[in-house]
Amino acid sequence: MTQRSITRSLHLVLLVAVLFGATGCESISKLWKNEDANEGQPVDVLYDKGHELMTEGRWASASETFQRLIAQYPYGAYTEQALMEMAYAQFKSGRHDDAVSTIDRFIRTYPTHKNIPYFYYLRGLSNATRNAIFLQQVFSLESSNRDLTTPMQAYNDFSIVVERYPNSRYVHDAAARMIELRDLFAKHELDTGLYYLRRGANVAAISRAKYLIETYPQSKWQNDAVALLAVAYDELGNETLAADARRVLKENEPDHPLFAGEWPDFPSKFRKLNPFAGEKSGAERD
Repeated sequence: MTQRSITRSLHLVLLVAVLFGATGCESISKLWKNEDANEGQPVDVLYDKGHELMTEGRWASASETFQRLIAQYPYGAYTEQALMEMAYAQFKSGRHDDAVSTIDRFIRTYPTHKNIPYFYYLRGLSNATRNAIFLQQVFSLESSNRDLTTPMQAYNDFSIVVERYPNSRYVHDAAARMIELRDLFAKHELDTGLYYLRRGANVAAISRAKYLIETYPQSKWQNDAVALLAVAYDELGNETLAADARRVLKENEPDHPLFAGEWPDFPSKFRKLNPFAGEKSGAERD
């Protein structure tokens, strides 16, 4: 490379650095101005601004505005309403951890508030989707194959709505979501049982199938659990129990893929190596 080429390259690098620095400074300046614009504003002005941002669908900006309001005016009717609005804005912007934190704060502060059923319902929605979007989009993981701690928390939140507030407007949707989550938990047990079956741990597979049937009766995956019992008992050479499982399955789902020799299906090396690969099961047949 000639001296002239080197000089040109250096000039280009410097130009890019200057432009990037200017852009970065401008962004920081805008952020600082936004903070300055909110700081010291009257409580009603901040609330109206946050509410307007929400009507425009600018959830993150609305959340920041309400957060400023609460920091400057920690008590009063506006603060109470701002907490409610901020929790919803955080949920809509995908900040589910922050939403749960705000909801917990509201429940602690206003335990007898008329909107407490709504907050348990919103906490259920937030817990049901925490960590789910990133994992499913980036790693294509099924919901049943991720950690079930927050879905379990969501189930508890929805159950509070159903049991404590049976006249709430949210009770019917909360009950429907509990059924969906229950099927999710059952699918998790089925996936784990299939993983054990794949590895030849047939006793463990049987244990998971029985647990699914006993803990989540009438779930979407119950028949697959019976099919898992039949296959695992076959592998163990227990023809009597295997035949009994097939009989029960035949009565409840006569066209189950097991009878066509299509279940369980491990067609690829990836599925054999990946314990959490999806199985051809109830959801795929629906």
